[in-house]
Amino acid sequence: MGNTVAREDFEWVYTDQPHADRRKAILAKHPEIKALMKPDNNLIWVVVLMVLAQLIAFYLVKDLDWKWVMFWAYVFGSCISHSMTLAIHEISHNSAFGNCRAMSNRWFGIFANLPLGLPYSISFKRYHMDHHRYLGGDGIDVDIPTDFEGWFFCTRFRKFIWIVLQPFFYAIRPLCINPKPISRLEIINVLAQLSFDVVIYYYLGIKSTFYMVAGSILGLGLHPISGHFIAEHYMFLKGHETYSYYGPLNLLTFNVGYHNEHHDFPNIPGKNLPLVKKIAAEYYDDLPQYNSWIKVLYDFVMDDTISPYSRMKRKLKGDVKQD
Repeated sequence: MGNTVAREDFEWVYTDQPHADRRKAILAKHPEIKALMKPDNNLIWVVVLMVLAQLIAFYLVKDLDWKWVMFWAYVFGSCISHSMTLAIHEISHNSAFGNCRAMSNRWFGIFANLPLGLPYSISFKRYHMDHHRYLGGDGIDVDIPTDFEGWFFCTRFRKFIWIVLQPFFYAIRPLCINPKPISRLEIINVLAQLSFDVVIYYYLGIKSTFYMVAGSILGLGLHPISGHFIAEHYMFLKGHETYSYYGPLNLLTFNVGYHNEHHDFPNIPGKNLPLVKKIAAEYYDDLPQYNSWIKVLYDFVMDDTISPYSRMKRKLKGDVKQD
């Protein structure tokens, strides 16, 4: 179903990622941007309220018919769960308590992880830092699909299935591309999550537990917010590696759509990224950008020249330092 795409390998490039040079140029022209490099204390209260909202939802769905459990898992649970993964993304950059209190951010990330049902926060942080340091790095950046993904998911129908299965591939890809020894904090993350899941099951039952886990999986698969997975770095235009999205879903995603701005200044919280774009508009206004993540998903499936292979990839030089 659908025609096989023409691309048969990644776009190999032999230049450094553009973000470091652009950051240097912007700071030279707009040093006032440094004032935006500070924690977002509001993030703490937003995350606490999101956790409380999900706890209330767990209670409200416990006696519903299964069809309504499924309905609310997709309509509400998926949105708040995906939003929480992006809160955890913010926390991984120490945006909650600042760099001087790194461990406070790790513990808070484990707390934010609880209503997702699946341990995620600590492992995400370890691999996400590699993604920023070594964008597209062969064997390092696990945001890059595997060769199997690029080879197999090459028709419209298969690309649709690949989008549905995004949570699965993001979970197993690190084990295939860049496996790391399990850390003490990862063990704590797993134990805390399992304990929370057991408590939810014991006191609220299987429907609440199902709602929790299903909402997380559905929210990261075929879902409007999941368009950001593809919008951020898939090469819809040759030579352009990172793309920003300036649509309304930024309100639910801690401005992750401001992705060029985020990679240029990963130590600036998402709340302040629109100010980066406003201050340094001459650097961002002419870059390729999106206004609809749903259209990105549609174009990815229907455009036969785009596939999981549509990513820039680099052979890294020199010493590679990983978390």
